[in-house]
Amino acid sequence: MINRVVPLCLCLALAACAGDAPLTPSTKGNARLQVVNADALPPPQRADLFEQNRPYLIGPFDRLVIDVFGIEELSKKEVQTDAGGRISFPLAGIIEAAGKTPGELEEVIEERLRGRYIRDPQVTVNLKETVSQVITVDGQVKEPGLYPVIGRMTLMRAVATAKGAGEFAKLKEVVIFRTVGGQKMAALYDLKAIRNGAYDDPEVYANDVIVVGDSQARRIFRDVLSVAPLLTAPLVVLLQ
Repeated sequence: MINRVVPLCLCLALAACAGDAPLTPSTKGNARLQVVNADALPPPQRADLFEQNRPYLIGPFDRLVIDVFGIEELSKKEVQTDAGGRISFPLAGIIEAAGKTPGELEEVIEERLRGRYIRDPQVTVNLKETVSQVITVDGQVKEPGLYPVIGRMTLMRAVATAKGAGEFAKLKEVVIFRTVGGQKMAALYDLKAIRNGAYDDPEVYANDVIVVGDSQARRIFRDVLSVAPLLTAPLVVLLQ
């Protein structure tokens, strides 16, 4: 999934490493690495979760509330798109909703109703429940893909949702990619350490990308791991 390694820049946050001696900044090639203390990968801000100026496209299993102004029988109608993204609405029939914005769906329903049933229909489509808040789980898991974030989701639960790690997955090489305050970040986790209680199972959020046991993802951390190969806590970096 990750076609190339994003170069390191700015600073690199290390929660803890083997031994008590602090690590000092190092330079390899054009990548300057500054190691500082940090507890964990910080949570995203509201603006990170909901990108500005990005229209929502209706997808499968979304729940919509449709109102036709002035027509009680066609108001506050709750419908759900099927697996193919289709809906059925009275008098309008079957409509392909997937890939349309709510505004575009309003226009389609208005066109279906206009003339034959209602002189000048005014339709409003609102999203009641969406699956737009998803995480991506990739790498050495049994079922890579997009999964909805329902309630509080953690790294271990996310991997389990993807049917667990593969038989030969490198559990010490699990990377979470996240945008925080517009800044792209990545964190390296060890699932074995989490299972053993070495540190907390981190929470994951919508738009996170989780890569399990992928050497290309881990390569981002190569320079720091050469200085501190034994980690007892998450390793967090800023990306550019």
